[in-house]
Amino acid sequence: MSGDGAPTGDGATAVRGTAGYAEAADALAIQYEAVTFDEVHCDVLTLIPTQPGCILDVGAGTGRDAAALAALGHRVVAVEPTAELRAHGQRIHADSQIDWVDDVLPDLTLSRHAGQFEAVFATAVWMHLNAEERCRAMARIAALLVPGGRFFLNLRHGPVSDGRLMFDVSAAETVELARMYGLRAVHRSDRPDLLGRDSVRWSCLVLQTPGVDVALD
Repeated sequence: MSGDGAPTGDGATAVRGTAGYAEAADALAIQYEAVTFDEVHCDVLTLIPTQPGCILDVGAGTGRDAAALAALGHRVVAVEPTAELRAHGQRIHADSQIDWVDDVLPDLTLSRHAGQFEAVFATAVWMHLNAEERCRAMARIAALLVPGGRFFLNLRHGPVSDGRLMFDVSAAETVELARMYGLRAVHRSDRPDLLGRDSVRWSCLVLQTPGVDVALD
């Protein structure tokens, strides 16, 4: 999520892409937790590192994905700029070892986390960035990944809900942008909406940095 606005708590910027999320946080918390991590990421489960490592979940929402990754033994940093969603996540997944951070793309300062990550997840986030922001965000994520690290994206296609800001971002455009920053596509697939919305579909991408592959066992 990205754009212009007032500072948030970790050197981040409150952003246009978060519009509508605070007001709908209670309903969204139920919606997000109604589907599982395995259902959302079923096409790419074999590409997720199996050896414990550091994983970044950008736009973590209520922490559904972050909690699942933590349960696999990973050290997870969950970035969520909407305070109301962050609060739901900290309540719902209070027993999970998740480091919650108030930060945001495209600049993603991560002032308390100077290292790199074996994987970065951005589920239903990328389409909130405009073209210029997507370039900055891709450069930032490429820099945050270890050699062979992987960037997992889910792109939403379809009508935009009232009060939200989204852009029509294709999988092909995203793959080409990633290539400009040294990442190559190692997975690309499409699927229908898990909530049964006929007008909504999703693209799933995994982009990888050059270098030795992250251990998959």
